[in-house]
Amino acid sequence: MPRVLVTTTSFQDTLGSHHELLAGTGWEIITARGPLNEADTLAAVGEIDAYICGDDLITDAVLEKAQPRLKVISKYGIGVDKIDVDSCNRRGIPLLFTPGVNHTTVAEHVFLLLLCLQKHLLFHADAVRAGEWKRKTGHELWDKTIGILGLGRIGKEVAIRAHAFGMKIIAYDVYWDEAFADSHNVTRAESMDDIFAVADYISLHTNLTPETRDLVRTETIAKMKDGVQIINCARGEIVHTADIVTALKSGKVAGYGTDVLDEEPPPPDHPLLSLPNVVVTPHVGSRTSESVQRQANKAVQNLINVAAGEAPLAQVNRDIPYLNGKLA
Repeated sequence: MPRVLVTTTSFQDTLGSHHELLAGTGWEIITARGPLNEADTLAAVGEIDAYICGDDLITDAVLEKAQPRLKVISKYGIGVDKIDVDSCNRRGIPLLFTPGVNHTTVAEHVFLLLLCLQKHLLFHADAVRAGEWKRKTGHELWDKTIGILGLGRIGKEVAIRAHAFGMKIIAYDVYWDEAFADSHNVTRAESMDDIFAVADYISLHTNLTPETRDLVRTETIAKMKDGVQIINCARGEIVHTADIVTALKSGKVAGYGTDVLDEEPPPPDHPLLSLPNVVVTPHVGSRTSESVQRQANKAVQNLINVAAGEAPLAQVNRDIPYLNGKLA
């Protein structure tokens, strides 16, 4: 009987049809509470045939230990920066994923963070809860300029919502969708510097790559408007922590709303956790009942397909052959 490891907590903790779909396979299911670091992932693999993972650190050493049993990895989500894709390719391990499942809820989360900063939500709610009646003056989103770095699925959903708020929208993406931009009044930036120069708010929607790691750092922050606010629902490593802390303390960056950090979960003394102009949520931007079920069902269906010798719904390394009906 195939043994399948499931580590994503939202998959495990959210009720829905994905549980029935997985149970219906008859496979032996092993669970762990991710995201796992390398040591924990090493301890979890070795006797599993398939792996439904979240943001676990899956290195070459992990994949080496997982051999020869591990046949396939099904990523619950779209980001594979925690997975050694080259090692998967060398070992002939299909890496499956689930694009197109969480763009709506992540875009909503962007505006949750943005409105929270602009309306001083935490300050006001905490004051009232403490029996105080303190008030700060906030800001409207209307007629402000939002810069979107990355106009993919999520970036487009952010643009749609920004348009509804009456905002001016400027975006940068290597692959430009002219029809979408025209229909939603999105101005094309020729470079990211064009966005830095004019945006009141910057929303990050790029993948984590060697080119985008530390994209927001001292040099790029200097090009931004004084008092800019930055929203990050992409990856924590896109923002250089020490540099944005400095900018937040000086007021160059007025606020930072983020659903992701460079270390998750963060240590208690993480420098972003104590700043009053920062709102941090625990990587829950895609964690809604609706999106979890969409994502989980696709992750399970990917495994079911390849176990039956059929094409998966989506595969990162499409040059690697999927299974021929043999999962164990």
